Amino acid sequence: MKLQMNDGREIPALGYGTWRVTNEQSEACVIDALSVGYRHIDTARIYENEVGVGSGIAHSGIDREEIFLTTKLWTDGQEDPETALAQSLKRLKLDYVDLYLIHWPVPARNLYPRVWEKLIQLREKGMTLSIGVSNFHPEYLDALKSSGVVPAVNQVELHPGFANRAVADYNTEAGILTECYCPLGRGQYLSDSLLTDIASRLGATTAQVILAWHLAKGYVPLPKSGTPARIQENFEAQQLTLTEEDVAEIDGISQSPKICADPANFTGL
Repeated sequence: MKLQMNDGREIPALGYGTWRVTNEQSEACVIDALSVGYRHIDTARIYENEVGVGSGIAHSGIDREEIFLTTKLWTDGQEDPETALAQSLKRLKLDYVDLYLIHWPVPARNLYPRVWEKLIQLREKGMTLSIGVSNFHPEYLDALKSSGVVPAVNQVELHPGFANRAVADYNTEAGILTECYCPLGRGQYLSDSLLTDIASRLGATTAQVILAWHLAKGYVPLPKSGTPARIQENFEAQQLTLTEEDVAEIDGISQSPKICADPANFTGL
């Protein structure tokens, strides 16, 4: 499954996330993910596993051109994004990434509009093929409009218990794809009765139902696991077809606060 981004390029609709996958684990995990069919790998400088991720790609036996790789600009690199990306590429041992994201806007510093202009230049240089953002509220996205370039994606926390509707709706209206980290809500909804009922009817796991819900809504979920069987199980969520009623019922799950930090309060310092 692939989706088209607003820059004309395609992105695999299901990605393998590597947050909290250690550098030592990441090579084997990336190889496992690619072996079951993933072609979309998500990492970041702050995850401290780019070396392992790059090694996993190199030793996977999969052509680089078949793999969609994302990494992210951490807050300490906002003064010099080109150097930060060059350092990421050196750790990854690659010539380019497919998608480079501003990891956090850090509104207190108000550098992100200028940083976005720098990312446009990095795309023009071919260091990254597409550019986007992460953890951006609508007002931060509005501040990028003067550049004339709309982010290809906005990666945010999103799961049935935190549907992040204001951001997701803004993204859709602006033609920005919504990528979802923490798509399984750190396991907090795996025993939800509605989700388990749907899973039982479909002969699937609850995690698969949650990921199928993301896919049905046109989102790009990024599940993470270090267990080969779970990596494959998550990938197979693409085979599930939810009814419109299933999707609507999951949309109605009671909403809870964010699990992760809020970008408005994140300084990154």
